[in-house]
Amino acid sequence: MLRTLGPELRLARASGGLSVASVAREAGISPAEVSRIERAQAEWVSVVTMAKLCAIVGLDLSVRAYPGVRLIRDARHARVLEKLRQLLHASLKWSLEVPLPGSGEQRAWDAMIRGSDWRFGVECELNPLDGQNLLRRLHLKIRDGLVDGVVLVMPDTRQTRIFRREYRQQLETEFPIKASVAFGALAAGHKPSGSAVIVL
Repeated sequence: MLRTLGPELRLARASGGLSVASVAREAGISPAEVSRIERAQAEWVSVVTMAKLCAIVGLDLSVRAYPGVRLIRDARHARVLEKLRQLLHASLKWSLEVPLPGSGEQRAWDAMIRGSDWRFGVECELNPLDGQNLLRRLHLKIRDGLVDGVVLVMPDTRQTRIFRREYRQQLETEFPIKASVAFGALAAGHKPSGSAVIVL
């Protein structure tokens, strides 16, 4: 961001006929600091200062957050995944944090179950709230993730029960295989016949 914004600030300032000193005075910082920011050498600069500088030279700063690097998973998350792993047949391979294919891809499956010629992505939701957002995210990962299906695993909590009641129809459409059937297939080392929601 700094490498992009610095030159843009410098260009907008020069185009407007503004000196480094005048911009610095308006922003309440030193001319040396403005110069460092324009050269992308001020890693400590705040969003507030950057927005102020942009406004002074006639730019609008827009900041947004996008899905990126995986969240740090806690012990509870690991326990739920481990419960699922223990149910699998010994012939099945289990991997954690498996990146989606593609150069620069930052998304990853929470886990991956592999058979001899099939792959199922595993997503663990500890506190499911927004079913539309969850299903949209999974659609994109299924599209890009080269998997045969998905196991959505959730803990047996009050919030999970509320979520499943509220989004029952959508979940049954997207995850048509009953948990008991999916359990049976995975415990026997077989490929499940479709995506499933498993509550542990």
